[in-house]
Amino acid sequence: MKFLDQAKIYIRSGNGGGGAVSFRREKYIEYGGPDGGDGGRGGDVWVEAVEGLNTLIDYRYQQHFKAGTGEHGRGRNMHGGAGKDVILKVPVGTQVLEEDKETLIADMDHAGKRVLLAQGGNGGWGNDRFKGPINRAPKHANPGQEGIESWIWLRLKLIADVGLVGLPNAGKSTFLAAVSAARPKIADYPFTTLAPNLGVVDLSPNERFVIADIPGLIEGASEGAGLGTRFLGHVERSGVLIHLVDATQDDVAGAYRTIREELAAYGEGLADKGEILALNKIDALTDEERDLKAAELAEAAGRTPMRVSGVSGEGVRELLRAAWREVRLSRGELAEDDADEGDTGWTP
Repeated sequence: MKFLDQAKIYIRSGNGGGGAVSFRREKYIEYGGPDGGDGGRGGDVWVEAVEGLNTLIDYRYQQHFKAGTGEHGRGRNMHGGAGKDVILKVPVGTQVLEEDKETLIADMDHAGKRVLLAQGGNGGWGNDRFKGPINRAPKHANPGQEGIESWIWLRLKLIADVGLVGLPNAGKSTFLAAVSAARPKIADYPFTTLAPNLGVVDLSPNERFVIADIPGLIEGASEGAGLGTRFLGHVERSGVLIHLVDATQDDVAGAYRTIREELAAYGEGLADKGEILALNKIDALTDEERDLKAAELAEAAGRTPMRVSGVSGEGVRELLRAAWREVRLSRGELAEDDADEGDTGWTP
């Protein structure tokens, strides 16, 4: 299924049905009086977050959504039926924005959440509503109220506990494939990953978190270079970032600074998130080269990086354990004082 994380759609709630002008006409009933029924209310437009979806691709093929019009009232005080509602089913994590693409209408941050986007028009009153001691035979009824129409944007921000960031070819997709059942495309050229990928990491039966791999960033991404920063929104909700640096490149310190600068330029608090720094692809280096690269990266970052290899698996479990602790901290399940606890995973 093709990934789509934003879509512009048109919505319109239904018009209310018109009230009826009718009079009771029966044999031997001399003064029947008015009996026009009310019109039915127009249908509403709702948005609902559902599980099992991770793309907005359905809204590429249909952009217009109109709720049903309420039925008109009829004689014998028969009211019209309500118009059919429209329910937009979206993935969890979708934001609904006004046409300006900035004003937030709703944040569908959990499954089952439902928000009314456009209320249907009220049905008009029939002439039975207007009878009184003075006007015994009203010959007018109200029309139905008009519905509401607007253009809105749907923008998906995937729900993930951990986000993977790094330059193209930093080994993020290989790492994701090594730690989860996800099977992203892996190749030896930049920008192999063109859309975010999600994977579920199972450390033990009771320790599970979701990790997101996004397309790589390059210098100038905040200004639109490469694939830009469009996909960074998918790690905004994550509790921690894993920053992978390719150990086989010449300037690991420069690679680190490039990503940090782009995260800061993007904003939205990404630069302030907890970050686990890891020197990746160490299986391709000698012990002496590993120490040299790690020292260079530590000097630039101000902390010692972890050493991992998605291919050989070296250091991967320790990195995942560190990520799990950060996830628990972000969820409020672990106090700061307990953050240094050891591996408490399940053992047979």
